[in-house]
Amino acid sequence: MPSTPPPTAPQSIKTRPSALTGLLSNEALARLERLRLNPHRRLTNRSQGEHLAGKGGTSTEFSDYRDYAPGDDVRYVDWNIFSRLNRPYVKLYQFEEEMHVMLLIDASSSMLFEDKLLRARQLAAAFGMMSLLNMERVSAWAGRRTGEPMKFLPPCSGRISLRRLFDFLEGLEGGGAMSIDESIEAALRQHRGRGVAVLLSDFLTFGSLERSLNRLFSAGLEIFAVQILSPSELAPDVSGDVRFVDSETGRTLDVSSAADLLGIYHDQRQAYAEHIGEQCQKRNGRFLSVGSHEPVDSILFDACRRQGWVR
Repeated sequence: MPSTPPPTAPQSIKTRPSALTGLLSNEALARLERLRLNPHRRLTNRSQGEHLAGKGGTSTEFSDYRDYAPGDDVRYVDWNIFSRLNRPYVKLYQFEEEMHVMLLIDASSSMLFEDKLLRARQLAAAFGMMSLLNMERVSAWAGRRTGEPMKFLPPCSGRISLRRLFDFLEGLEGGGAMSIDESIEAALRQHRGRGVAVLLSDFLTFGSLERSLNRLFSAGLEIFAVQILSPSELAPDVSGDVRFVDSETGRTLDVSSAADLLGIYHDQRQAYAEHIGEQCQKRNGRFLSVGSHEPVDSILFDACRRQGWVR
């Protein structure tokens, strides 16, 4: 009879931990847990949150812990936990003021080119995660077609809401002709709460942003605007006679000797970005223009941190 081979010791298999979302890597998620939004102004609402009330005292009823971030008041560090884990955590209390973070994603047809909508969804996931883990109240809005109801994630807060936020963003589809200014106007008809409005768009619209930005400012929302442009928009490779087709309206424009106009195009694109930045700055907001080809980690942990958007 054939001899039975001796049993072999089971081999250890190294498995990669499952990702919480397909939008961001596990490494990025771990780094985001230690960051928070850093607005110029403290625009908060008198309900539970992690921002200390500007007037009066706060409740002494303990609510939760979060990681310490540079600039936090050391009076709220739990030194008992620090002595055991050698890692600082900040105690949160109920009835501290909360900041409402409004995520507004442009999902129109122009965002479908070269991963622009993907970058917008990834950045929304990152800003939303930072806010939820820091006990902020987060809502998300996406505009597609004029006259249709906007896709909407109702306000939520806490780590338990991460799955809801990621599911909303992962299922977000693009297409339509709703401009970013129309989206802002539609969202503000239902939005309530002071804090930060994160605008994610290519801002390629014929509408005027000034009125919408004024409304955001008047509603007590500090503007964080991110313009996302594709490589073809940043450095178009055209020559000869070209027909341009508007992806949202279907209108066409015939151009002869397109290569001769590239200098004018770049001047206009740069001037438009500067105009948006000036309009945001006038309302004490911020503006950043990025390419959809740039890695999302580079945008978050390099550009945003360098310009003080997060800390």
